[in-house]
Amino acid sequence: MKKEACFYLGTIIGKYSFKGELLIKTDTDNIESYLNLSSFFIEIENKLVPYFIEKCLIHKSSLLRLKLEDVSNEEIANSLIKKKTYLPLELLPPLEGKKFYYHEVIGFKIIDQKEGEIGTIIKINDKTTQPLFEVNEGNNIVLIPLHDDLLINVDRKNQSILVNLPEGLIDLFH
Repeated sequence: MKKEACFYLGTIIGKYSFKGELLIKTDTDNIESYLNLSSFFIEIENKLVPYFIEKCLIHKSSLLRLKLEDVSNEEIANSLIKKKTYLPLELLPPLEGKKFYYHEVIGFKIIDQKEGEIGTIIKINDKTTQPLFEVNEGNNIVLIPLHDDLLINVDRKNQSILVNLPEGLIDLFH
């Protein structure tokens, strides 16, 4: 499976027991939705390797505790600590309203209530303090803060996001 067809689930942060159980710190607000997993991928040397799950429990309300097939001792478990884990995109629970996954809105149009259509989202930069839409506007790249107060509507059917941008923001990029 290619990494582009997956989403980041979390990172293996430690062992739970001497029998190979692992703890994963997930990147989700809804950890319960991942309790019935039968398999997932662990990134090893830049490749996604499938692992099958024998048992999956919630540990201390924010971690997944997993027992995996073929991970039966401390040595194997230790080799997986700090590894990132992934699941196929189709396992993401659907979001509604103004909530969306970053990968979901690439290619959506950004439309401002006052200015009209700004351009098309080409990337979301989440490496900054405030995530930013990178919007292709003709020959310019416009950076728009991804903030709930600016988002008015996410229209999945028409692949557009309606925003209410601060006066003069777009002018900064011309």
